[in-house]
Amino acid sequence: MKSILPTKEESDEKLLSRRSFFSFAGKMSLVAGVTAVTTGCDGNVSGGTGWVPEQYNAKGTFPVQVRGRIPIDPNNVAICRDDKKCILCGQCVEVCEKVQTVMGNYNLPLIDSVPCIDCGQCTLWCPTGAITEVDDTDKVIRALLDPTLHVVVQTAPATRVALGEEFGMQPGKDIELLQVAALRKLGFDKVFDTNFSADLTIMEEASELLQRIQNNGVLPQFTSCSPGWVKFCEMFYPELIPNLSSAKSPMTMLGTMIKTYYAKEQNIDPTKIVSVAIMPCTAKKSEAARPEMNGASVLWEKPNLRDVDIVLTTRELARLIKSHNINLTSLQPANYDRLMSEYSGAGAIFGVTGGVMEAAVRTSYYFITGERPPEPLFNLQPVRGLEGIKEAAVDIPGVGEIRVAVCSGMGNARPVLEAIQKGEKEWHFVEFMGCPGGCIAGGGQPRSALPPSDEIRALRMKALYSKDERATIRLSYENSEIQSIYEQFLGEPCSERAHQLLHTHYQDRSIHFNKKKA
Repeated sequence: MKSILPTKEESDEKLLSRRSFFSFAGKMSLVAGVTAVTTGCDGNVSGGTGWVPEQYNAKGTFPVQVRGRIPIDPNNVAICRDDKKCILCGQCVEVCEKVQTVMGNYNLPLIDSVPCIDCGQCTLWCPTGAITEVDDTDKVIRALLDPTLHVVVQTAPATRVALGEEFGMQPGKDIELLQVAALRKLGFDKVFDTNFSADLTIMEEASELLQRIQNNGVLPQFTSCSPGWVKFCEMFYPELIPNLSSAKSPMTMLGTMIKTYYAKEQNIDPTKIVSVAIMPCTAKKSEAARPEMNGASVLWEKPNLRDVDIVLTTRELARLIKSHNINLTSLQPANYDRLMSEYSGAGAIFGVTGGVMEAAVRTSYYFITGERPPEPLFNLQPVRGLEGIKEAAVDIPGVGEIRVAVCSGMGNARPVLEAIQKGEKEWHFVEFMGCPGGCIAGGGQPRSALPPSDEIRALRMKALYSKDERATIRLSYENSEIQSIYEQFLGEPCSERAHQLLHTHYQDRSIHFNKKKA
């Protein structure tokens, strides 16, 4: 399927520079013109120090520049806006409406509700830093200063190949061990790797897919790792909620395991554990806040236990490191803590579009055949790259051809979902990621180009695929810590305990709006 997003050539035909717009605005005495000249960015780390040439000349379509800005709910836990910095340039409208197809794709709300999937792409397009993630660094600092608390942190795969950009390093530089060293310097008691729970997610998700295929379950199965995508589905395509995998994301799976398996192994009171996650994604903040993300509370029968207590974006971690005057490049590399940090190459590529699918196909092949996958499945080219919509077919002995699709960016999700609804495509498994390019270009990543560029996405992507290629193990089921957690605690994939702790449910959010526009 072809991506619905316009090509560069098509876009260039309609573009109007901000310089031209502000000339127009000045002639009409619009407040926005004055604001652009006088406000600047107040030296904020996220917004730079005022208008720089790259920001000032960034382009946007003329209609966008007179349409204002996206609405942001004051109670949004993921993103916020500083009105003093907003220049009404319309770039947030451009990305929300044209790239993510959220704003403008519904009629007026029935109730007082603001449609937002919390993806944070607007934070990456905003030239002044007016729109940012909700800053939760103070919560982390307070937790670290409390001697009665045991503060544990996990880091997502995409953060380690982007954090360095905030410290002058080249995009795609893998600073995994320096990131761990910085977290230890900040005072975290334990540092675990979300790559471990990416392998855990694959074990559950691949098992669920196999059950659906063998038992004539609802197909295609949709991935559920991206909270922006999940909310998009709940909001605009609630009739397809049964297709969503019930498996939690790697972040919330590891959060649950920290307060159950880890707490049990280390004999730590789970109510004294503060679980922090470093994520490339603003939507992870709202995911952590979902009421159903409380697996540990179910096991321990303590209602206030959350899977994850605090989520920081990559940008927030950079600010936290800088505020503590930590010289990242001078640190001695440090390793993750054992128990829940070993990972396969399959876990490492979760951060790129197509990575979840490739990882799942490898393990599904083993689950079905009992044999190691053939070499082509370790380099599944049809699902790699930055193209918005990709398809592949894999022959697996015993079940025949498994047809899969991969989609990133919600503007690309619509034609995929509509093709499924119309019966035009019969896939078995579809991977969706909310942000174009996947987690490497998540809404919480460094703003190294405005708007985000494919060049930077490609460098970050290359770094994660390189980790997979160099990995000693490249299959999730070969992870020895994964094997241990099933043997000692979970039983087997999709067992009763696994469902209790590692799976979730979803809700129809379309009730807040009139039916979407045709």
